[in-house]
Amino acid sequence: MTDNNQTTQEESLFDSLAHKYVPYWPLFLLLFIFAMAGAWAYLQYLAVPTYKTSATIIIKDEKKGVDESRMTQSIDAFTSNNIVENEIKVIQSRALARKVIDELGLYAPQFEEDKFRAIPAYTSSPIKIKLRNPEEARETEKVYFAFDKGKQQVTVGHKAYPMNTWVNTPYGELMFLPNDNKRDTPSLPLFFAIMHPKKVTDNIISNLSIQAENKLSTAVNLNFTDASPQRGEDILNKLIQEYNQVAIDKRNDLAAKTLEYVNNRIQLVGKELKALENELVHYKSSQGVVNLSEQGKMYLSSVGESDRNLSDINLQLAILSEVEQYVVLKSNSGGMAPSTLGIKDPALTQLLQKLYDSEIEYQRLLSTTAENNPILLALASEIDRIRPSILENIRSQRSALQASRSSIASNSSKYNSVLSTIPRKERELLEISRQQATKNDAYNFLLQKREETVLSYAPTDEDTRIVDMAESSLYPIAPRSLYVYLIAAVLSCVMGVVLISGKEMMNGKLLFLSEILAYTNIPVVAELQYTKTKDKLHQKPTDGFVIEEFRHMRATIGLFGRTFVKKKIMVTSSIAGEGKTYVSTNLAHSLASSGRKVVLLDFDLRNPATTRLFNLTNFKGITEYLMEDIEPYQIINSSESENLFVVPAGSYMGDSTESLLNGKLEDLFCYLEAEFDYILVDTAPADIISGASLLTEFCNMTLLIMRHGYTPMSIVKRLSKNNKFKFMNNMAIVFNGVKPRGLFKGHHGIEYGYGYELNYGNNAYLAKNT
Repeated sequence: MTDNNQTTQEESLFDSLAHKYVPYWPLFLLLFIFAMAGAWAYLQYLAVPTYKTSATIIIKDEKKGVDESRMTQSIDAFTSNNIVENEIKVIQSRALARKVIDELGLYAPQFEEDKFRAIPAYTSSPIKIKLRNPEEARETEKVYFAFDKGKQQVTVGHKAYPMNTWVNTPYGELMFLPNDNKRDTPSLPLFFAIMHPKKVTDNIISNLSIQAENKLSTAVNLNFTDASPQRGEDILNKLIQEYNQVAIDKRNDLAAKTLEYVNNRIQLVGKELKALENELVHYKSSQGVVNLSEQGKMYLSSVGESDRNLSDINLQLAILSEVEQYVVLKSNSGGMAPSTLGIKDPALTQLLQKLYDSEIEYQRLLSTTAENNPILLALASEIDRIRPSILENIRSQRSALQASRSSIASNSSKYNSVLSTIPRKERELLEISRQQATKNDAYNFLLQKREETVLSYAPTDEDTRIVDMAESSLYPIAPRSLYVYLIAAVLSCVMGVVLISGKEMMNGKLLFLSEILAYTNIPVVAELQYTKTKDKLHQKPTDGFVIEEFRHMRATIGLFGRTFVKKKIMVTSSIAGEGKTYVSTNLAHSLASSGRKVVLLDFDLRNPATTRLFNLTNFKGITEYLMEDIEPYQIINSSESENLFVVPAGSYMGDSTESLLNGKLEDLFCYLEAEFDYILVDTAPADIISGASLLTEFCNMTLLIMRHGYTPMSIVKRLSKNNKFKFMNNMAIVFNGVKPRGLFKGHHGIEYGYGYELNYGNNAYLAKNT
């Protein structure tokens, strides 16, 4: 049952929309034609095609994939392993985008001027432009120029500028260079624009999308959309190149700092070793000691390992002190982080690198943005979070190293007991030899690290491997013709709906039968078509359609209130001009033509239109009956229609409301009821004069006339609450003067695009609810 109700509601909604908009199909057709023409013109003259450029790279990830560069890593001590997700963020960073912009001169693009659009001239312009200070250049949207190949000059306005030379222009200091990408010959006027690098950066980042193949893969797809296919390829290739270069520069910077530290240590240890060697030679020659005894050799061998461990610990403690000093004393000013050579904790190394990278980014942004920039503040907060972690790690490592050093020192007592058994001269020689061995081990270690650092300056492996170089799509990806035409079609429909709905909403008048049904429970017995003829009474054969309408109405009224033997029908309206006289006279004629005896009373005493229609203006009528001593039969007049009689309004005598209360009306209706089958009463508008409310007690049915496009919607909305209509007997509504809707209003029918068809199927509803 619920499904049936839902289906009925959907059909009702569809019918309602069809009734409302289908009559305006010529408007929709016209708008559709204009929309299709507009879409075609947009594609031909306004739209700039956009191409998609794609590239694929593989990033080394410490958690994913297979490491294929073991040999290189054995040579390069500073090879880095990256996390794919982090590296994607690096590639999408503004810093890399800015490097690409500066390298390719994207802040000064050139265009060919078409009639209604600008076409990129990346491959057709004979020049490219480089700015000395892009941030200080004056932004401009269109600067026309011409290139003289013979003179190698660029003319801007009325001034010529040489090529390959810095020149001062109204837009800043710039240089005109030959365009290496020129492949085409421009056929349209050329112009260039100057844009702030920040805007270009935003544009590049918004058009760039980077995604990993999947969660387990280190392959990354880079996609870029641009109006110039070649420019898109150059941007992606340059972006990959700059990304690799940044990684190489970072490794080289770290290697340089380490090499500086190692060289300083080699110099210091070398001097100490040289001094110890000289001291050993001098001691041997002065004391006459040549070689150590077997016992001395055993002691030197045993204590050597301990000394090496102690030296390694002291080196680590010294490095930790330097790192601690760097973290504690340094602000966000950036710079080179101290070397972590000798530190065996990878967590500390990663934290220092992260701090170093954050400080560099902070300084870069500080030079181009305000100090209260949200990104800058976020970076400062990140740096402040990293420093405590580093200091905590240093304290933890220092405690462990100091404990190890104490343990080694405590073991030296057993070596001292061995040393006491050795003769004094040999014992002194052992001390010197021991120091020499320790320094020699340290010296060899530093030499090894220096060699590793030097080799890392020429790495053969990059952080990425290019799988597919940047390549643009053969055909544009936007705009898509099908989508453009589809959107245009939808917009034409929407515009049609808006125009029609707006027009009818601004009207403020009753337009749809559904509006009556929505605001009142009063049944509607007829929906009458508007007729252009001035004749209010339709009796001619050419009036067949109108006559048929009133026959339907007559049949409906016959079912409505069928318990009444004699039907006394009052015809009224809310305001003047809604068609009371038209409805009452034609309904009376239709009832009379069925063989029933009908009398029509004109109770609109102020404006007796029915009286004038039947040419009874000078005849005695209701006014005389109420004011004078005459009988009812004296005011009844026959008409040209058989069985139709008319009671005119009579002469107007001012306010006749009081005369309606003198008791003679009851006698009049009793007489008429005895003589006639139907009594129709044409009254004044009920919302203006109270005469209709006084007559309702004598009638057993009320027809309220509402006129299409005339009756205010405010009256319809408050009809159920209007006291003047609330007490009328068996009220029904006649929807009068319905005009065909649409642009070409030549069709006929009962609905006219405003409501639901009233036919004999509705009569069952009326009979059921009466």
